[in-house]
Amino acid sequence: MGPGGEGYQELTVFDGILLQSNSMANDTNDRVTNLSNIGDMTMPAQTIRSPLRVLTVNMHKGFSFLNRRFILPELRSAVRAVQADLVFLQEVHGDHAGHAVRHAGWPTVPQYEFLADEMWPEFAYGRNAVYPEGHHGNAVLSKYPIVRHRNLDVSIEGPERRGMLHCTLAVPGVGDVHAVCVHLGLLEDHRRQQLDMLCTMVNEEVPTGTPLVVAGDFNDWRSRANAHLARGAGLQEVFQMVYGQSARTFPARLPVLRLDRIYVRGAGANAPMVLPRKPWSHLSDHAPLAAEIDL
Repeated sequence: MGPGGEGYQELTVFDGILLQSNSMANDTNDRVTNLSNIGDMTMPAQTIRSPLRVLTVNMHKGFSFLNRRFILPELRSAVRAVQADLVFLQEVHGDHAGHAVRHAGWPTVPQYEFLADEMWPEFAYGRNAVYPEGHHGNAVLSKYPIVRHRNLDVSIEGPERRGMLHCTLAVPGVGDVHAVCVHLGLLEDHRRQQLDMLCTMVNEEVPTGTPLVVAGDFNDWRSRANAHLARGAGLQEVFQMVYGQSARTFPARLPVLRLDRIYVRGAGANAPMVLPRKPWSHLSDHAPLAAEIDL
């Protein structure tokens, strides 16, 4: 039975770590940083044909459900345990002066840099929402070099600020791999326009046949995005490919709505999973998704 259906459960091992899936998750604003000395951390120039392991999580700005607790250190440990090659983050703080004063343990670096630590030597950030105390947006953490990046503002109107962060990775043995981190609006009309923008971006900026992964929080509770993106950009949703339907991810404690997605084009997918309620249900209001992408 597919994800979110009764009785669905799958066990998958990533490098010896058992993960259990279940049905119960403007250009001037971009930042890309290399954490390491290039000579020390560059991936070996050998042919790599193993799957690209990806993770997407709406990190709720580092706070638990209903903002009860600051849990960023716990979140970092959980993200690291998945051992993904590529991480898509939504609702990540680039800065927040107020929280830095109010919460013990608030990092002295942006949240995405705190999460990246030494495990992901490269990361990119796209600032979407700006307010007096700081800003937040999307981020991509990568074990492979990010050679280009661009943040596209897809806000429509009103106070909602949304964006798509497009990164090009240089993966040894493969070449360019494109990754787009997405966070779409709450209103269906806004989402429809934003999906059109995503299709335009893919068709204009990603060469046919080049591997592409698009992941994030689509807020697509009416399940319109899969057909829209397949028709407009040739994107396939990995849970639908493997199980016949997208996964339930929200709310994380008892998922009902299928809000989060992983799409591919020019690539295959294996072992897509909803990460288990323990520990994730108290780390975000969305259940994270993971998958192995065949390049």
